[in-house]
Amino acid sequence: MKKSALTLLFVAASLGAATADDTVKEAMKKYFKPEGALAKKAGTKGGATADELAELLKCYEALAKAKPSKGDDASWAAKTGALIEGVKKAQKDPADVGDLKKATNCKTCHDVHKGK
Repeated sequence: MKKSALTLLFVAASLGAATADDTVKEAMKKYFKPEGALAKKAGTKGGATADELAELLKCYEALAKAKPSKGDDASWAAKTGALIEGVKKAQKDPADVGDLKKATNCKTCHDVHKGK
């Protein structure tokens, strides 16, 4: 777990210097795309630990601060806000993952915001 926390600290520090596009790409690569990705794991009842949910919340908060490759800022704010609220609900009640699972539907964001 210490390695994960150190990785997150490095990612968070580098996010300040990274472009918005880099932030989104790194989040996708680490939290969404891999087999057993944390974003997918967290969308199942009891699938993520409290530490993993905290790590995912930081990722989603960084995404919310980034600008999408395309699409409007209001849509991006709504979609990243839904991710953040979904994680917060799961933190309060690990069985309450319905909103988080719905918010992590890749197609929902990609149709509107994914660049080429």
